[in-house]
Amino acid sequence: MFAHIFTNRLKCLLRNRVLVFWTLLFPIVLAIFFNMAFSNLNNKEIFHPIDIAVVDNTQYQQNKDFKTVLEKISTGSDRTFNLTTTTKENADKLLDDNKISGYINVDKETKLTVKKSGLDQSIIQAFLDNYSQTTSAVTSMIKADPAVIQNGLLNDIGKTQEYTKEVSGNSAAPNSTLNFFYTLIGMACLYGGFWGLKEIADIQADLSTRAARVNIAPVHKLKAFLSSMSAALFINFAELLIFLAFLRYALNIDFGQKTGFVLLTTFVGSIAGISLGAFLSAVVKKGEGIKRAVLLAVTMFGSFLAGMMYENMKYIVAQNAPIVSYLNPVNLLTDAFYSLYYYDTYTRYALDMVILGGFVLVFCAVTYFIIRRQKYASL
Repeated sequence: MFAHIFTNRLKCLLRNRVLVFWTLLFPIVLAIFFNMAFSNLNNKEIFHPIDIAVVDNTQYQQNKDFKTVLEKISTGSDRTFNLTTTTKENADKLLDDNKISGYINVDKETKLTVKKSGLDQSIIQAFLDNYSQTTSAVTSMIKADPAVIQNGLLNDIGKTQEYTKEVSGNSAAPNSTLNFFYTLIGMACLYGGFWGLKEIADIQADLSTRAARVNIAPVHKLKAFLSSMSAALFINFAELLIFLAFLRYALNIDFGQKTGFVLLTTFVGSIAGISLGAFLSAVVKKGEGIKRAVLLAVTMFGSFLAGMMYENMKYIVAQNAPIVSYLNPVNLLTDAFYSLYYYDTYTRYALDMVILGGFVLVFCAVTYFIIRRQKYASL
Protein backbone atom coordinates (compact mmCIF):
# COMPACT_ATOMS: atom_id res chain seq x y z
CA MET A 1 0.00 0.00 0.00
CA PHE A 2 2.88 2.38 0.85
CA ALA A 3 4.50 1.84 -2.55
CA HIS A 4 1.18 2.27 -4.33
CA ILE A 5 0.42 5.60 -2.63
CA PHE A 6 4.03 6.76 -3.04
CA THR A 7 4.06 6.05 -6.78
CA ASN A 8 0.73 7.70 -7.47
CA ARG A 9 1.57 10.78 -5.41
CA LEU A 10 4.85 11.01 -7.29
CA LYS A 11 3.01 11.09 -10.61
CA CYS A 12 0.51 13.65 -9.35
CA LEU A 13 3.17 15.99 -8.00
CA LEU A 14 5.35 15.86 -11.11
CA ARG A 15 2.39 17.02 -13.21
CA ASN A 16 2.32 20.27 -11.21
CA ARG A 17 4.51 22.42 -13.45
CA VAL A 18 4.00 25.54 -11.34
CA LEU A 19 5.59 23.92 -8.30
CA VAL A 20 8.40 22.44 -10.39
CA PHE A 21 9.19 25.94 -11.63
CA TRP A 22 9.25 27.56 -8.19
CA THR A 23 11.19 24.77 -6.49
CA LEU A 24 13.75 24.07 -9.25
CA LEU A 25 13.87 26.56 -12.10
CA PHE A 26 13.39 29.73 -10.02
CA PRO A 27 16.42 29.07 -7.73
CA ILE A 28 18.52 28.29 -10.82
CA VAL A 29 17.49 31.55 -12.51
CA LEU A 30 18.17 33.45 -9.29
CA ALA A 31 21.60 31.81 -9.01
CA ILE A 32 22.46 32.95 -12.54
CA PHE A 33 21.57 36.54 -11.65
CA PHE A 34 23.58 36.26 -8.41
CA ASN A 35 26.57 35.03 -10.36
CA MET A 36 26.29 37.90 -12.83
CA ALA A 37 26.02 40.44 -10.01
CA PHE A 38 28.72 39.06 -7.71
CA SER A 39 31.24 37.54 -10.13
CA ASN A 40 33.68 40.46 -9.73
CA LEU A 41 33.01 41.13 -6.06
CA ASN A 42 36.18 39.35 -4.88
CA ASN A 43 38.29 41.16 -7.47
CA LYS A 44 37.49 44.47 -5.79
CA GLU A 45 39.51 43.34 -2.79
CA ILE A 46 42.68 42.98 -4.91
CA PHE A 47 45.11 45.88 -4.49
CA HIS A 48 45.82 47.93 -7.61
CA PRO A 49 48.73 50.38 -7.91
CA ILE A 50 47.76 53.95 -7.05
CA ASP A 51 48.14 56.62 -9.72
CA ILE A 52 50.19 59.52 -8.36
CA ALA A 53 52.42 62.30 -9.69
CA VAL A 54 55.48 64.08 -8.38
CA VAL A 55 56.47 67.64 -9.27
CA ASP A 56 59.73 67.52 -11.23
CA ASN A 57 61.49 70.50 -9.65
CA THR A 58 65.06 71.20 -8.49
CA GLN A 59 64.40 70.07 -4.92
CA TYR A 60 63.08 66.70 -6.10
CA GLN A 61 66.08 66.10 -8.38
CA GLN A 62 68.50 67.02 -5.59
CA ASN A 63 66.81 64.76 -3.03
CA LYS A 64 68.43 61.60 -4.40
CA ASP A 65 67.34 59.35 -1.52
CA PHE A 66 63.64 60.23 -1.77
CA LYS A 67 63.72 60.02 -5.55
CA THR A 68 65.33 56.57 -5.44
CA VAL A 69 62.84 55.22 -2.90
CA LEU A 70 59.82 56.64 -4.75
CA GLU A 71 60.96 55.23 -8.08
CA LYS A 72 61.77 51.85 -6.52
CA ILE A 73 58.26 51.33 -5.09
CA SER A 74 56.77 52.51 -8.40
CA THR A 75 58.34 49.77 -10.51
CA GLY A 76 57.79 46.03 -10.80
CA SER A 77 54.69 43.85 -10.77
CA ASP A 78 54.19 44.40 -7.01
CA ARG A 79 54.59 48.17 -7.19
CA THR A 80 52.62 50.46 -4.90
CA PHE A 81 52.33 53.46 -7.21
CA ASN A 82 51.99 54.29 -10.88
CA LEU A 83 54.29 57.32 -10.90
CA THR A 84 54.12 60.27 -13.27
CA THR A 85 56.88 62.92 -13.14
CA THR A 86 55.54 66.24 -14.39
CA THR A 87 55.19 69.95 -13.75
CA LYS A 88 53.03 71.40 -10.99
CA GLU A 89 50.56 72.87 -13.49
CA ASN A 90 50.07 69.52 -15.21
CA ALA A 91 49.84 67.73 -11.84
CA ASP A 92 46.99 70.06 -10.88
CA LYS A 93 45.25 69.30 -14.16
CA LEU A 94 45.66 65.52 -13.71
CA LEU A 95 44.23 65.83 -10.20
CA ASP A 96 41.25 67.88 -11.37
CA ASP A 97 40.56 65.30 -14.10
CA ASN A 98 40.69 62.49 -11.49
CA LYS A 99 43.54 60.79 -13.35
CA ILE A 100 45.68 60.67 -10.20
CA SER A 101 44.81 60.28 -6.52
CA GLY A 102 47.28 62.97 -5.46
CA TYR A 103 50.64 64.52 -6.21
CA ILE A 104 53.80 65.10 -4.21
CA ASN A 105 55.64 68.40 -4.17
CA VAL A 106 59.18 68.32 -2.72
CA ASP A 107 60.08 71.75 -1.35
CA LYS A 108 61.46 72.69 2.05
CA GLU A 109 58.94 70.13 3.23
CA THR A 110 57.47 67.27 1.25
CA LYS A 111 53.78 67.99 0.73
CA LEU A 112 50.91 65.89 -0.59
CA THR A 113 48.11 67.54 -2.52
CA VAL A 114 44.81 65.67 -2.89
CA LYS A 115 41.33 66.45 -4.13
CA LYS A 116 39.44 64.21 -1.73
CA SER A 117 40.10 61.83 1.15
CA GLY A 118 40.03 58.07 0.75
CA LEU A 119 42.00 54.85 1.01
CA ASP A 120 44.41 55.71 -1.82
CA GLN A 121 45.17 59.11 -0.34
CA SER A 122 45.74 57.55 3.09
CA ILE A 123 48.23 55.06 1.62
CA ILE A 124 50.18 57.86 -0.09
CA GLN A 125 50.30 59.86 3.15
CA ALA A 126 51.34 56.79 5.12
CA PHE A 127 54.26 56.29 2.71
CA LEU A 128 55.40 59.91 3.16
CA ASP A 129 55.06 59.71 6.94
CA ASN A 130 57.00 56.44 7.06
CA TYR A 131 59.78 57.86 4.88
CA SER A 132 59.98 61.02 7.01
CA GLN A 133 60.13 59.06 10.27
CA THR A 134 62.76 56.65 8.92
CA THR A 135 64.92 59.51 7.60
CA SER A 136 64.66 61.34 10.91
CA ALA A 137 65.58 58.22 12.89
CA VAL A 138 68.59 57.44 10.67
CA THR A 139 69.82 61.05 10.90
CA SER A 140 69.56 60.98 14.70
CA MET A 141 71.43 57.66 14.93
CA ILE A 142 74.24 58.87 12.68
CA LYS A 143 74.64 62.05 14.70
CA ALA A 144 74.80 60.03 17.91
CA ASP A 145 77.22 57.42 16.54
CA PRO A 146 78.66 57.81 13.03
CA ALA A 147 80.07 54.28 13.23
CA VAL A 148 76.60 52.79 12.68
CA ILE A 149 77.03 53.41 8.95
CA GLN A 150 79.92 51.00 8.85
CA ASN A 151 77.90 48.46 10.86
CA GLY A 152 75.41 48.08 8.02
CA LEU A 153 72.68 50.48 9.15
CA LEU A 154 71.86 51.66 5.64
CA ASN A 155 71.52 48.07 4.41
CA ASP A 156 69.11 47.20 7.23
CA ILE A 157 66.79 50.19 6.73
CA GLY A 158 64.61 48.52 4.13
CA LYS A 159 64.45 45.19 5.91
CA THR A 160 61.37 44.33 7.98
CA GLN A 161 60.76 41.44 10.32
CA GLU A 162 57.28 39.99 10.93
CA TYR A 163 56.60 38.38 14.27
CA THR A 164 53.07 37.23 13.58
CA LYS A 165 51.89 34.50 11.25
CA GLU A 166 48.46 34.26 9.69
CA VAL A 167 47.02 30.78 10.08
CA SER A 168 43.77 29.73 8.41
CA GLY A 169 41.36 27.41 10.19
CA ASN A 170 40.99 25.56 6.92
CA SER A 171 42.61 25.34 3.54
CA ALA A 172 39.58 27.01 1.95
CA ALA A 173 40.25 30.33 0.28
CA PRO A 174 38.24 33.33 1.56
CA ASN A 175 35.29 34.14 -0.68
CA SER A 176 32.89 36.94 0.18
CA THR A 177 30.24 35.81 -2.31
CA LEU A 178 29.64 32.32 -0.93
CA ASN A 179 27.21 33.46 1.76
CA PHE A 180 24.80 34.71 -0.91
CA PHE A 181 24.75 31.33 -2.65
CA TYR A 182 24.52 29.42 0.65
CA THR A 183 21.45 31.46 1.62
CA LEU A 184 20.06 30.72 -1.83
CA ILE A 185 20.40 26.99 -1.14
CA GLY A 186 18.68 27.49 2.21
CA MET A 187 15.86 29.32 0.45
CA ALA A 188 15.59 26.52 -2.12
CA CYS A 189 15.35 23.97 0.70
CA LEU A 190 12.49 25.89 2.31
CA TYR A 191 10.80 26.29 -1.06
CA GLY A 192 10.36 22.53 -0.77
CA GLY A 193 7.68 23.53 1.68
CA PHE A 194 5.41 24.10 -1.32
CA TRP A 195 5.45 20.32 -1.86
CA GLY A 196 4.66 19.65 1.79
CA LEU A 197 1.93 22.28 1.75
CA LYS A 198 0.41 20.66 -1.34
CA GLU A 199 0.38 17.24 0.30
CA ILE A 200 -1.44 18.44 3.40
CA ALA A 201 -3.86 20.53 1.37
CA ASP A 202 -4.72 17.43 -0.68
CA ILE A 203 -5.86 15.54 2.42
CA GLN A 204 -7.93 18.37 3.93
CA ALA A 205 -11.43 17.49 2.78
CA ASP A 206 -12.82 21.00 3.18
CA LEU A 207 -10.42 22.37 0.53
CA SER A 208 -11.03 20.14 -2.49
CA THR A 209 -13.07 17.20 -3.77
CA ARG A 210 -9.85 15.23 -4.26
CA ALA A 211 -9.07 15.61 -0.55
CA ALA A 212 -12.61 14.50 0.27
CA ARG A 213 -12.11 11.28 -1.71
CA VAL A 214 -8.79 10.68 0.07
CA ASN A 215 -10.48 11.01 3.47
CA ILE A 216 -13.11 8.35 2.75
CA ALA A 217 -10.47 5.87 1.53
CA PRO A 218 -9.87 2.95 3.96
CA VAL A 219 -6.22 3.94 4.58
CA HIS A 220 -4.74 4.90 7.93
CA LYS A 221 -3.93 8.59 8.00
CA LEU A 222 -0.39 8.00 9.26
CA LYS A 223 0.36 5.67 6.35
CA ALA A 224 -1.13 8.10 3.86
CA PHE A 225 0.77 10.97 5.47
CA LEU A 226 4.14 9.19 5.37
CA SER A 227 3.63 7.93 1.81
CA SER A 228 2.70 11.31 0.38
CA MET A 229 5.41 13.16 2.31
CA SER A 230 8.01 10.64 1.12
CA ALA A 231 7.01 11.34 -2.47
CA ALA A 232 7.35 15.08 -1.87
CA LEU A 233 10.75 14.56 -0.23
CA PHE A 234 11.95 12.42 -3.12
CA ILE A 235 11.09 15.10 -5.67
CA ASN A 236 12.44 17.99 -3.65
CA PHE A 237 15.73 16.30 -2.81
CA ALA A 238 16.21 15.37 -6.48
CA GLU A 239 15.63 19.00 -7.43
CA LEU A 240 18.13 20.17 -4.83
CA LEU A 241 20.76 17.74 -6.13
CA ILE A 242 20.25 19.18 -9.62
CA PHE A 243 20.54 22.67 -8.15
CA LEU A 244 23.77 21.82 -6.29
CA ALA A 245 25.25 20.28 -9.43
CA PHE A 246 24.36 23.44 -11.37
CA LEU A 247 26.01 25.65 -8.75
CA ARG A 248 29.14 23.52 -8.58
CA TYR A 249 29.77 22.69 -12.22
CA ALA A 250 28.04 25.51 -14.10
CA LEU A 251 28.73 28.46 -11.79
CA ASN A 252 31.83 26.99 -10.09
CA ILE A 253 30.57 27.64 -6.55
CA ASP A 254 32.91 26.01 -4.03
CA PHE A 255 31.48 23.84 -1.23
CA GLY A 256 34.80 22.67 0.17
CA GLN A 257 36.05 19.12 0.49
CA LYS A 258 33.29 17.66 2.70
CA THR A 259 30.96 16.53 -0.09
CA GLY A 260 29.20 13.89 2.01
CA PHE A 261 28.27 16.40 4.71
CA VAL A 262 27.14 18.90 2.08
CA LEU A 263 24.71 16.31 0.70
CA LEU A 264 23.58 15.40 4.22
CA THR A 265 22.92 19.06 4.99
CA THR A 266 20.92 19.41 1.80
CA PHE A 267 18.87 16.32 2.65
CA VAL A 268 18.10 17.60 6.15
CA GLY A 269 17.27 21.00 4.65
CA SER A 270 14.86 19.33 2.23
CA ILE A 271 13.12 17.56 5.11
CA ALA A 272 12.99 20.84 7.06
CA GLY A 273 11.43 22.67 4.12
CA ILE A 274 8.78 20.03 3.45
CA SER A 275 7.90 19.69 7.13
CA LEU A 276 7.65 23.48 7.47
CA GLY A 277 5.24 23.63 4.53
CA ALA A 278 3.17 20.80 5.97
CA PHE A 279 3.14 22.49 9.37
CA LEU A 280 1.96 25.84 8.00
CA SER A 281 -0.65 24.12 5.83
CA ALA A 282 -2.05 22.34 8.86
CA VAL A 283 -1.96 25.37 11.16
CA VAL A 284 -3.27 28.05 8.80
CA LYS A 285 -7.02 27.54 8.52
CA LYS A 286 -7.46 29.30 5.19
CA GLY A 287 -7.42 28.47 1.52
CA GLU A 288 -4.41 27.08 -0.32
CA GLY A 289 -3.51 30.51 -1.74
CA ILE A 290 -3.23 32.02 1.76
CA LYS A 291 -1.14 29.08 2.93
CA ARG A 292 1.31 29.60 0.05
CA ALA A 293 1.53 33.32 0.79
CA VAL A 294 2.38 32.63 4.43
CA LEU A 295 5.04 30.08 3.47
CA LEU A 296 6.56 32.47 0.93
CA ALA A 297 6.62 35.31 3.48
CA VAL A 298 8.29 33.11 6.12
CA THR A 299 10.89 31.85 3.64
CA MET A 300 11.81 35.23 2.20
CA PHE A 301 11.95 36.92 5.60
CA GLY A 302 14.21 34.15 6.85
CA SER A 303 16.39 34.53 3.74
CA PHE A 304 16.67 38.27 4.37
CA LEU A 305 17.76 37.75 7.98
CA ALA A 306 20.30 35.16 6.79
CA GLY A 307 21.96 37.73 4.51
CA MET A 308 20.59 36.98 1.04
CA MET A 309 19.70 40.58 0.20
CA TYR A 310 22.21 42.28 2.54
CA GLU A 311 25.18 40.21 3.67
CA ASN A 312 25.83 42.15 6.88
CA MET A 313 22.27 41.48 8.06
CA LYS A 314 23.36 37.99 9.14
CA TYR A 315 25.96 39.49 11.48
CA ILE A 316 23.67 42.27 12.68
CA VAL A 317 21.12 39.67 13.78
CA ALA A 318 23.83 37.48 15.35
CA GLN A 319 25.15 40.39 17.41
CA ASN A 320 21.89 42.02 18.47
CA ALA A 321 19.38 39.14 18.53
CA PRO A 322 21.30 35.83 18.48
CA ILE A 323 18.21 33.82 19.43
CA VAL A 324 16.65 34.83 16.08
CA SER A 325 19.60 33.25 14.27
CA TYR A 326 18.83 29.91 15.91
CA LEU A 327 15.11 30.20 15.16
CA ASN A 328 15.69 30.84 11.44
CA PRO A 329 15.96 27.62 9.39
CA VAL A 330 17.51 29.45 6.42
CA ASN A 331 20.23 30.86 8.65
CA LEU A 332 20.88 27.43 10.17
CA LEU A 333 21.37 25.92 6.71
CA THR A 334 23.54 28.84 5.56
CA ASP A 335 25.65 28.58 8.69
CA ALA A 336 25.99 24.82 8.25
CA PHE A 337 27.34 25.18 4.70
CA TYR A 338 29.59 28.01 5.87
CA SER A 339 30.97 25.84 8.70
CA LEU A 340 31.70 22.94 6.35
CA TYR A 341 33.58 25.25 4.01
CA TYR A 342 35.66 27.23 6.50
CA TYR A 343 36.16 25.06 9.60
CA ASP A 344 37.97 21.81 10.23
CA THR A 345 35.94 21.10 13.36
CA TYR A 346 32.27 20.08 13.36
CA THR A 347 31.08 21.73 16.60
CA ARG A 348 29.29 24.62 14.94
CA TYR A 349 27.95 22.41 12.17
CA ALA A 350 26.61 19.85 14.64
CA LEU A 351 24.80 22.56 16.63
CA ASP A 352 23.09 23.83 13.47
CA MET A 353 22.01 20.32 12.47
CA VAL A 354 20.70 19.44 15.94
CA ILE A 355 18.57 22.59 16.10
CA LEU A 356 17.30 22.04 12.57
CA GLY A 357 16.48 18.42 13.40
CA GLY A 358 14.53 19.63 16.42
CA PHE A 359 12.45 21.89 14.19
CA VAL A 360 11.72 18.97 11.87
CA LEU A 361 10.48 16.81 14.74
CA VAL A 362 8.26 19.59 16.07
CA PHE A 363 6.82 20.41 12.64
CA CYS A 364 6.08 16.76 11.81
CA ALA A 365 4.57 15.98 15.21
CA VAL A 366 2.29 19.02 15.26
CA THR A 367 1.23 18.44 11.65
CA TYR A 368 0.29 14.80 12.28
CA PHE A 369 -1.64 15.51 15.46
CA ILE A 370 -3.61 18.24 13.72
CA ILE A 371 -4.58 16.23 10.64
CA ARG A 372 -5.37 13.00 12.52
CA ARG A 373 -7.91 14.82 14.70
CA GLN A 374 -9.69 16.56 11.85
CA LYS A 375 -13.31 15.41 11.53
CA TYR A 376 -15.86 16.43 8.94
CA ALA A 377 -19.64 16.43 9.42
CA SER A 378 -20.19 15.51 5.80
CA LEU A 379 -18.10 14.90 2.69
